[in-house]
Amino acid sequence: MSKIAQLGKKDLKSKDKNPINFDWLFYTLVTIFLVVAFFVTLYPFIYISAVSLSGYWAVQRGDVFLWPVDFTLEGYSVVLRQAGLLRAYYNTLWYTIVGTTLSVIATAIAAYPLSRKEFVIRRPLNFFIAFTMFFSGGMIPGYLNIVRLGLLNSRWVMIIPGLVGTFNIMIVRSAYSAVPDELTESAKIDGANDLMIFARVAVHLIKPTLAVIALFIAVGQWNNFFTPLLYISNRDLQPMSVLLRRVLLQGSAEMLQEFDGPDRDLVSLQIRYVTIMVATLPILASYPFIQRFFIKGVMLGAVKG
Repeated sequence: MSKIAQLGKKDLKSKDKNPINFDWLFYTLVTIFLVVAFFVTLYPFIYISAVSLSGYWAVQRGDVFLWPVDFTLEGYSVVLRQAGLLRAYYNTLWYTIVGTTLSVIATAIAAYPLSRKEFVIRRPLNFFIAFTMFFSGGMIPGYLNIVRLGLLNSRWVMIIPGLVGTFNIMIVRSAYSAVPDELTESAKIDGANDLMIFARVAVHLIKPTLAVIALFIAVGQWNNFFTPLLYISNRDLQPMSVLLRRVLLQGSAEMLQEFDGPDRDLVSLQIRYVTIMVATLPILASYPFIQRFFIKGVMLGAVKG
């Protein structure tokens, strides 16, 4: 055996005895980063929750950090007694449920023909739909359009203008494209028409994607304050997000009529945090029920082989 081969064998043996493995370092750094990101992301919510349950003098002294100090539910008692809060909650639930349902149905219907190869004009339509992501008519033409359609100070102004989103159509279209053609062909052989294939095959196979789209739309509807701020001046139709904005920016004088004296400003500060918690908890609580669809729904249609 040549000396070069012997030296090569020695090098391989030395590498086997002392392998250089950086995997542990990589995973350690990733773990540290994720833990830090987790606490940085979660801390504001923990702090707001702790302040909302703490006594207002403890909040004023800066004693609250991660858990409540001088535990009290007085702030929640003041906020939940307001008639305007229940009305705003009802409006938000109505906009979220009705808007999400209609938007998911419209998105599923609009995206299906755009994914079919036999649909002749799908490429021009895809171009025009994508065009709207980069160019729009602007705020003033949009406002004039809403006025002429008679949607001003109407519940439907929260539903119809944003019924179908371009980004959602593209995601659902990709999910439809991942459905094997053999399934639709076999359904046609069995006598199914296009409507039956859409309802019983295509939609059934992309349910995880539709669930994720529904979550995106629901969160957007729940947090939407700009649309009602522009188009809804009637307080009986305004959602929770507008009430939250009014409390945060204009103070909470309407909720503090029973408080007088030096404690009024401190209670006002606590009520702002309580209102944030009341507005956030319902949509936050709904996430665990859709979490199992989240990863699968986002990845569906992303890879085609």
